[in-house]
Amino acid sequence: MAVALLVGSVALLLMSRASLRNGIETAAEERASTLAAQVESPGPAGEPDDDFLWQIRDAAGVVVRSSPELDVTLPAEETDQIDIPGTDHPYLIVTEDADSYTVVVAASLEEVDESTDAVVTPLLIGLPLVLLVVGGVTWLVVTRALAPVERIRREVEEITGERLDRRVPEPAGRDEIQRLAVTMNRMLTRLEESRQRQQRFVADASHELRSPLSSIRQAAEVARTHPGALPEGELAEAVLEESGRMQRLVEQLLLLTRTGEGVSRSVQDVDIDDLALAEARRVRRSGLTVDASGVGAGRVRGELTALAQVVRNLTDNAARHARSTVGVRVVTRADGVELIVEDDGGGIPVGERERVFERFVRLDEARTRDEGGSGLGLAIVWETVHAHGGTVTVTESPLGGARFGVRLPAS
Repeated sequence: MAVALLVGSVALLLMSRASLRNGIETAAEERASTLAAQVESPGPAGEPDDDFLWQIRDAAGVVVRSSPELDVTLPAEETDQIDIPGTDHPYLIVTEDADSYTVVVAASLEEVDESTDAVVTPLLIGLPLVLLVVGGVTWLVVTRALAPVERIRREVEEITGERLDRRVPEPAGRDEIQRLAVTMNRMLTRLEESRQRQQRFVADASHELRSPLSSIRQAAEVARTHPGALPEGELAEAVLEESGRMQRLVEQLLLLTRTGEGVSRSVQDVDIDDLALAEARRVRRSGLTVDASGVGAGRVRGELTALAQVVRNLTDNAARHARSTVGVRVVTRADGVELIVEDDGGGIPVGERERVFERFVRLDEARTRDEGGSGLGLAIVWETVHAHGGTVTVTESPLGGARFGVRLPAS
């Protein structure tokens, strides 16, 4: 800003000098034209003039007429500025030809010098004052404007992984800083929720892994303390069963982690109807009645393995809770493909329909654990479907149980 003011002041000064100089030069040319018109007249060619000195010369360069106060010879060529002996200010020279004579007029630049001095003095005094005032006002305004930013910075500096419940102060205005504070608070809310989910996930995973480990340890301790208390092979059977449960749990945890990272580049056209029919045949072998008559053609774009896991988890969930019947349908709609899996079981209460997609949630804790459920199947479904740009909902089925609907964008 200081440089801009300095440059502007110098430019103003130069423009003022140029304007005044042009005016004086114009006036001198008019004076020369007037003298040229009077060059043949008898007597003096003009009255004494403090601003103009003039001379009239013949073809040989001899001065034939001159202003009364001029006792020196003016140069015969136009010049921007000369010093004439006996004067205090420089002059500019203008010439005019008149028949066989040449009129030379010298115009004083005193007015230009005085005007320049009149402008320079206030600039030398006023410019530093203006810079001081502008700098002070700018500092005050910027300091006041950035005060909310400093408060936000101090608060953010105090926020740690253990204090994600803190929020930055939101200014009262509706400017960019207020919107920045609102955005940061929303980000902190998301971080806090993510940390809470992570803590719950670690706690639930630890709890889930503790159960099979405790069963294996208990069976091993009984076999060591009382070698004949367990029938032959029961220890091995218990270890295999519980280790199998641990393996399935770890595999689902890894799958859930990969699903949370989004859809990989190995996408292709996937026929959802083929996956649904394959799962229907598999579930029939368990003795349940599976109605797959509503399976129509449906093709989407995505990961084959991930989408196959979605269909399997939904059919396994339906088979686990069904009394006798499971229904599977695939319908192609204008906005995509819908997969519907339903059962005739006890259904899901309205208040629990959002919670069933959370990790390690079991609505029937004891029965589901005994049947091998880990509480991760529907969470994997939710993560995978949303990673593919789809939605998943749960409602009441006409069969009496739960009805899961998955909508995926068409290929």
